[in-house]
Amino acid sequence: MAEGKDPATDEGGRGPRERRERIKTRVVDEGFVRIERLAEELGVTPMTIRRDLDYLQGKGWLRKVRGGATAQPSTAFHGDIRHRTQSMAEAKSALARAALPLVKPGQSLIVDDSTTALALAGLLSQRAPLTVITNFVPVIQVLAGSPGIELISLGGAYYPAYDAFLGIRTIDAVNSLRADTLFASTTAITRGHCYHQSQETVGVKRALMEACDRKILLVDHTKFQRRGLYQLAPVTAFDLVIVDAGISPSQLDTLQAGGAEVLVADLE
Repeated sequence: MAEGKDPATDEGGRGPRERRERIKTRVVDEGFVRIERLAEELGVTPMTIRRDLDYLQGKGWLRKVRGGATAQPSTAFHGDIRHRTQSMAEAKSALARAALPLVKPGQSLIVDDSTTALALAGLLSQRAPLTVITNFVPVIQVLAGSPGIELISLGGAYYPAYDAFLGIRTIDAVNSLRADTLFASTTAITRGHCYHQSQETVGVKRALMEACDRKILLVDHTKFQRRGLYQLAPVTAFDLVIVDAGISPSQLDTLQAGGAEVLVADLE
């Protein structure tokens, strides 16, 4: 069978959809799972597991590595949405608390498809009335039905691994709108520039930046230790960068020396 072909059923009697769902869940829950272990537990050959991992990697659910698969982010993989939500939760809460006073009742906001900005979305009802625009399904779920929040969902192609709408139709929807402030994050900051792992993400985020009068970047200190594949914009393209207190003095100095306005969020 050709690589990437979809076998009807495996030796354990499962269809590929059910088997891949089990693989995806295991990788996300455990962080890393070996091919041999998956093959033994699911009653299939290692070659079948490799095909499954190729398929799941292509959909953005995991990253295939030597001997197995992982949910940890890399230069070419942003990490599973559940893993991202749980990662650096305390720092994200601190960033959200620092950002909230910048929101004024009556404003229109764009909240991007980042789990960092998602932490802020959970607090926005405290600043109602607001108009909130987003392409991120978890933000829609958090704010749907909130009193005083007019919620505008950006359509487009749905990317399950990102739990967000991306692509040209999303960009077209963004281009028809104008907002006061964008709250966004980024996967990695390298040499004063923001990077992401997908071209689709970069395209939409550039449109979001163009659609706002003020752009605020929310980043925890681990972003400075990561790498991304596609360049989004220089950090100085944002009017304000909010970082958590875990940032090193050298990283903070580099940001400020590069011309960025920086606010350090205290952990509580």
